[in-house]
Amino acid sequence: MSGNTFGKLFSVTTFGESHGPAIGCVIDGCPPGLPLSEADIQPELDRRKPGTSRHVTQRQESDTVEILSGVYQGVTTGTPIALLIRNEDQRSKDYGNIAETFRPGHADYTYWHKYGVRDPRGGGRSSARLTAPVVGAAAIAKKWLHQQYGTVFKGCMSQLGEIAVPFQDWSHVPDNPFFAATGDAAVIARMESYMDELRKAGDSIGARIDVVAQNIPVGLGQPIYDKLDADIAYAMMGINAVKGVEIGAGFKSIEQKGTEHGDPLTPQGFVGNNAGGVLGGLSTGQDITVSIAIKPTSSIRTPRPSIDKAGNPVMVETFGRHDPCVGIRATPIAEAMLALVLIDHALMHRAQCGDVKVSTPNIAL
Repeated sequence: MSGNTFGKLFSVTTFGESHGPAIGCVIDGCPPGLPLSEADIQPELDRRKPGTSRHVTQRQESDTVEILSGVYQGVTTGTPIALLIRNEDQRSKDYGNIAETFRPGHADYTYWHKYGVRDPRGGGRSSARLTAPVVGAAAIAKKWLHQQYGTVFKGCMSQLGEIAVPFQDWSHVPDNPFFAATGDAAVIARMESYMDELRKAGDSIGARIDVVAQNIPVGLGQPIYDKLDADIAYAMMGINAVKGVEIGAGFKSIEQKGTEHGDPLTPQGFVGNNAGGVLGGLSTGQDITVSIAIKPTSSIRTPRPSIDKAGNPVMVETFGRHDPCVGIRATPIAEAMLALVLIDHALMHRAQCGDVKVSTPNIAL
């Protein structure tokens, strides 16, 4: 199966399956001399790992990362970095009843028709479990970008189903199980009750996730086929269950007039950021702002009509441990994909144009 590698200069190839012995990745192109240990990577994996609240899958995985290569005496050597995460809590018997059928909304049907064989255990290769090594690789990217430019990444859930989550402050994100940027206890309680009801009903729901990258050099990206925003959209659509991507004002720009949408320039910098930090495919130096739409989880307990491999009608009920809303754990994953795009473009920019400095063109946003 091709299509397992992301990035040109900072290249990440993932391997493994949801219920195999381990998952992991090989990172090629990481610059040498970056101080690196498992302690730099593990906190990001802990943010994403399952079993952290009653609202997500209760699969108990420590997601403990091992660095197998590419680091010597505490720094990267410039050679491939291999990360390994061992699977510890597989329960493959839960998937015995769907081995011959297809879950509606899942990749079962397309994998079967493309390859003639599929691993039904937790979705095999199509499982969101494979986002763990990506988050691990991105922890390295985040550290390098912060060291070079002071770049920081922030993300939050801004909508859970029909519940809009008002933004208050980034500091609230670690304080609740939803990565919500609000300290409003009533809003969190409503989300908690909503998820409890959904889980009891055997159903699922979608979510909206917002991510921001701050302190970005001007000029990252290419003006035609490798536009920065195009690569960001490509990366986000590569995340499991993502069905929509917005950069900056996104679909709101449909209703905006040119006098409203265009971000004026002053001697002090830009006023507004409807462009989301990208103009003409190149970074403006403003915050990169991205939103993604996550669809409802396909694996649910509610019986639904489908067919088996012979084309006969069946009713499919999915057992096992699944996230009623995969968006709850998607914030670290969206941050990760944005970081992988930005390090790749930063390295390409450095190769073409030399080192760059970060400006601060944000005003009155």
